[in-house]
Amino acid sequence: MDFRQEFELLLRARYPLIYIPTVEEERVESAIADCAKRQGNRGVYTWDFVDGYQGNPNDTGFGRRNPLQALEFVEKIPATAPAIFILRDFHRFLDDISISRKLRNLMRRLKSQPKNIVVVSSQLAIPDDLSESFTVVEFALPSATDISEEIQRLLSGMGQRLSSEVLDEMVRASQGLSLERIRRVLARAIATHGELTLEDVDLILEEKR
Repeated sequence: MDFRQEFELLLRARYPLIYIPTVEEERVESAIADCAKRQGNRGVYTWDFVDGYQGNPNDTGFGRRNPLQALEFVEKIPATAPAIFILRDFHRFLDDISISRKLRNLMRRLKSQPKNIVVVSSQLAIPDDLSESFTVVEFALPSATDISEEIQRLLSGMGQRLSSEVLDEMVRASQGLSLERIRRVLARAIATHGELTLEDVDLILEEKR
């Protein structure tokens, strides 16, 4: 079962609190948005400590620098409205007694509502008193297919083509890196000599080391 299948299953089963440890914030949020569309076009609300909620003009900035308000916002959305609330870096606040208590209170209420709170964090850090409340979902590093599509997207933008042998070498060398790091090292290669070549495989391996 891949990430999207597992995540959609948790949405259908109404698991209220989900925790996704990953450094690939942009990629996981894109995957969550895809799942939300397939699950009846659920609303997706994204919060971070600096900017508060983003995306919906009526709610822009709500909960800025206030993680408790970020949770209170969940109750502002009608109980019958399917929604996913993405909380970035929220692991930093889980030790706060007011946050912990609010999450446990919400968990009981959300079991009967089509709403899910999703913590997206670069590390797995769940306090003991919340360990039974959260369901942890792994988000794998990009597959060979994901990497190949990204490299070909870059090549298309430059009007360049690579032989299948060179492309396969690049894909193999890139496995084990996040998509963002792959983009950075390929951008470095392009900035160096204006194109991607077989020699750039060594640059990718250097980045991995």
